Amino acid sequence: MESQLFLLSSRWRLLLLLSSVAALSGARSPAAAAGRSCADTRQVYSEKGYSTNNAPVTQISGEHLRLCPQDYTCCSSQMEETLGLQSERDFLKAIEENSQFLQTTFTQRHRRFDEFFRELIDLSEKSMNQMFTKTYGLLFTQNAHIFQELFVELRRYYSGSSVSLAEVLSDFWSRLVERVFSLVNPQYQFSEDYLECVSKHAEQLQPFGDMPRKLRVQVSRAFIAARSLSQGLATGRDIVNKATKLTADPECVRGLMRQWYCPLCRGVPYLQPCHPLCLNVMKGCLANQADLDTEWNNFIDALYLVSEKLEGPFNMELAAESIAVKVSEAIMYMQENSVSVSSKVFQGCGAPKPSPARSKRSPKESGGSRRPFRTYTPEEKPTTAAGTNLDRLVTELKERLRPMTGFWVSLPQTICNDEKLAADVTNSERCWNGQTRGRYLPDVTGDGLVSQINNPEVEVDISRPDVRTRQLIMELRVATNKLKHALSGQDMDFMDSEEGSGSGGEDHERYNDDWPDYSPPHSKPPQITPPNAGKSPRGREKNGPKWNRNNSKTRVPSAASLLPFPLVPLLSLPFMVTVAPMWR
Repeated sequence: MESQLFLLSSRWRLLLLLSSVAALSGARSPAAAAGRSCADTRQVYSEKGYSTNNAPVTQISGEHLRLCPQDYTCCSSQMEETLGLQSERDFLKAIEENSQFLQTTFTQRHRRFDEFFRELIDLSEKSMNQMFTKTYGLLFTQNAHIFQELFVELRRYYSGSSVSLAEVLSDFWSRLVERVFSLVNPQYQFSEDYLECVSKHAEQLQPFGDMPRKLRVQVSRAFIAARSLSQGLATGRDIVNKATKLTADPECVRGLMRQWYCPLCRGVPYLQPCHPLCLNVMKGCLANQADLDTEWNNFIDALYLVSEKLEGPFNMELAAESIAVKVSEAIMYMQENSVSVSSKVFQGCGAPKPSPARSKRSPKESGGSRRPFRTYTPEEKPTTAAGTNLDRLVTELKERLRPMTGFWVSLPQTICNDEKLAADVTNSERCWNGQTRGRYLPDVTGDGLVSQINNPEVEVDISRPDVRTRQLIMELRVATNKLKHALSGQDMDFMDSEEGSGSGGEDHERYNDDWPDYSPPHSKPPQITPPNAGKSPRGREKNGPKWNRNNSKTRVPSAASLLPFPLVPLLSLPFMVTVAPMWR
């Protein structure tokens, strides 16, 4: 009997001891867990704008949960579904906020550069009109359409039209040489065929000296770089817009919910996800965006280098300002050399038909005395509607481009560094590890799609790359190639037709030298078909009275006596030319 009493007493003491240990260790019985208050959860849930009518007052069994651990919970099925959608919205908002810098930079910089470049073209045309009106007066206004067409085509090129700059400038010089040649030889009548002969061989004759080549090189490089930069900034804006307009797939939503709102359902709403947990979730959700990194960095580097070129050797401001000056210098060169130019033309294209008697132009009509051209000092660089000059625009752009390098691959880290979205990296114990409070043990995965094969938080199918991401990668490559070609003064759209037209550090284009006095010694003169070949000679017959009078040569009246341009003294010397056309 005593032994039985002793055994019962021992059992009671053991039960009492176990109960005491359980109480001290904080262990909860199922009944105690089920009765824990959900007041904090309900408050946070309500602050997000959701009704708490279906929210448990105390913790309930979590067997109904699909995303969070099926432990005792403060969330109903409806709450879990609602919070899953909220986690996706929070994720997309975080991406939008962190990419806002990119979107704003590309949008604003593109607008300012575009306004600036267009204003430069307008100012260049206005400057030429003012300069040439003062210098040449009525002669310019009567031929202003030639210059207007040049600027129309330059605007079309900059705006993205399929326009060849080399052809635009070549056509401009061809039309100009026809008009100037007629003006420096007013004592003759020139048919369209004759003037076509002149323009056809202008490259060989070089009536404007080296100015067409210099202008082509300077304008082509500057306009190609300006258009490439403007288009590149627009491409960057569009890429960011497309890359950030994404939807989270179910596996991503599961990971987002587990890290951000499962603590809320567990009754510890203020417990933030551990930093490594957040990284794994974000790397899984942004795996495709991380694959943009290589091409994105190449694109940013190319934008930076092109902007530097615009600041230096491909300066758009200088190129736009130089158009009027170089064209004027070209015209003066042809005036000063009109005797030799006309002599070679008459040799090659034949003797023109004399004009009927005409009166001289008055100095007032011909433009009056020449006035000095307007030039700018470095302190007077013109500003435009953009409110600044090119140097400042480029400096501001470069300051904003450098932080963009590596943006997509570092986006998970950027998001997880937000104290509102994840625990600090130094807080490895007092954070949510996906199940409870404590250290997060799995390793952080690498970047990109392939590296997510072992991601413990987000299941990613690495065998199915995102089609849209692949398209963005191709768009980046195309944009980068255009920018890289612009660095050497080349336009990708016209590589076949304009190769060598101002690329790199020097111009490799060679001029033909088959005009009279340009041929190598002991070589025969070039045989080029003159105008009206096969047609009626119209005054150039060898058996005509002038030909018979002097057999092969005749003195041509000086062009200077009737020259409408201001530089008459330079053209006052008579000259001898061969009447028989050489280009047959």
